[in-house]
Amino acid sequence: MDKIARIDMGAAGGPKVTVAGLGEYAGLGGRAMTSLVIAAEVHPLAHALGAENKLVIAPGMLSGTTGSMTGRLSVGCKSPLTGTIKESNAGGQAAQVLARLGYAALILEGKPHGDDLYKIYINKDGIQVIVDNSLKLLDNYPVIEKLRAEYGDKVAYMSIGSAGERKLLAASIACTDPELRPTRHCGRGGVGAVMGAKRVKAIILDDAGMKMRPPQDPDGYRDANRKFVEGLRKHPVTGEGLPAYGTNVLTNVLNEAGGYPTRNFKGGVFEGAARISGEALAEMEIKRGGSATHGCHRGCVIQCSGIFNDKDGNYVTKQPEYETVWSHGGHCGIDDLDTVARLDFMDDNIGVDTIDMGVAIGVAMDAGIIPFGDREGAIRLVEEVGKGTPLGRVLGCGAEISGKVFGVEKVPVVKGQALPAYDPRPIQGIGVTYATSTQGADHTIGYAIATNILKIGGDVDPLKSEGQVELSRNLQIATAAIDSTGMCLFIAMAIMDQPETFQALLDMLGSFHGITMTGDDVVALGKKVLAAERDFNTRAGFTSHHDRLPRFFYTDPVTPHNQVFSVTDEELDTLFNW
Repeated sequence: MDKIARIDMGAAGGPKVTVAGLGEYAGLGGRAMTSLVIAAEVHPLAHALGAENKLVIAPGMLSGTTGSMTGRLSVGCKSPLTGTIKESNAGGQAAQVLARLGYAALILEGKPHGDDLYKIYINKDGIQVIVDNSLKLLDNYPVIEKLRAEYGDKVAYMSIGSAGERKLLAASIACTDPELRPTRHCGRGGVGAVMGAKRVKAIILDDAGMKMRPPQDPDGYRDANRKFVEGLRKHPVTGEGLPAYGTNVLTNVLNEAGGYPTRNFKGGVFEGAARISGEALAEMEIKRGGSATHGCHRGCVIQCSGIFNDKDGNYVTKQPEYETVWSHGGHCGIDDLDTVARLDFMDDNIGVDTIDMGVAIGVAMDAGIIPFGDREGAIRLVEEVGKGTPLGRVLGCGAEISGKVFGVEKVPVVKGQALPAYDPRPIQGIGVTYATSTQGADHTIGYAIATNILKIGGDVDPLKSEGQVELSRNLQIATAAIDSTGMCLFIAMAIMDQPETFQALLDMLGSFHGITMTGDDVVALGKKVLAAERDFNTRAGFTSHHDRLPRFFYTDPVTPHNQVFSVTDEELDTLFNW
């Protein structure tokens, strides 16, 4: 990956492609690339849907190699949902293919004049930006079906659905999986709306004639990768729980811990959790001829996804993730997996973040638009989003906008982004992460659940405030670095418990790039990324007052622990003091 491609969508005479060397961005990948480019090149007060914003698409430092778990793609911009800097990442095949084509980043700049819609085709011979108005307002599955007829099955696709074209603030960007289904999404922060504002409907990545990226030390890389895989396979979470039951293995765990928010965060236990749990989901998938174990990209050894079929054995969607099962299930008082799977397909097809979409529906239920538990009503609401009706546009702009329009007092968002599937009152560490994240409420930024609940990497009592800021700080630093490598975040489960697996990761990075990599280097990279993100947000007008949870988390105890969020503002304000 020795070049950066910039496409000025607003250039005089039509989009203009410029390819250059890495320059000051040499050595960066994934989130480090997206965040440092945005921090350096986008005016922090720019309108997120305007010409000044940029959309940066970057494979990780190890993407496009023979290394396992290296297929994550980062997409960065100023978020139209939060107003902060944003990095959203996804699996699928796009990162591997873009990296093998030699690009460390693809940067969409400017904004075209007129109503034409574009697709971008990238192969070994270069980049073409092509008008294709036949794709207008198509959703992701029809878009990919149409493009496959033209470009075939040996490529990777990225696309936006109708939500992205309509610039809805919860719009996602889809990446195709190994079967070329648009199921892997850069979901959070409205990155799909930014792609839609650039009038780019799809990106076709064709690496025919290209080889795997070669490491500087092939033998060392091969040996380190072998040890790394061994560590993942022997860890109970990455080697057993996730492959058997997918990410939804967490439903019963969090419900038993009293941290599973239900009915718009009114309680921490959902009575229907067992019916939508990972165990129930896996059993149903296998019974119907689907699969409870599937990789979202080639080279994945955890295989935490799956295939969900209907009762007649017909494909519906990929295995709904834990967050999706919660947002459309427990959060809304719905305990039916067929309903959740249908909503998951609709979200993927329309192109919206399943978390913000599900939380927005829960907020609408709290407002009395439909009752909690109304399965068909929830489906009708998502159909409104797909139709682009006024109601659908409100919901498609996420939970915060929906709460304001519907007059709901308790709206679970931070910096405009919906909270994921963990209540911060009985799990204080994740509350610290939600509050202080540079990108709005986001569990992946610093996954304190690992230590608070799963007891991975130590044991910090989830009900007490002590130790939570330090836990979240360390996790946020480590996560920023992992997001830059192209590695799946689930590797953290093993490397937090197994020093030898962490060393294998360091050896993979070192042998590939011909350097010696230490734990201190990982920490330095994570801090560099977070510092750039924090600086952008400060210049955009964000202060410590934005690093807070909604007030009701401090005042309203949640059952069964009757707990409020108790980490003080003064403690939260120390998180970035390293």
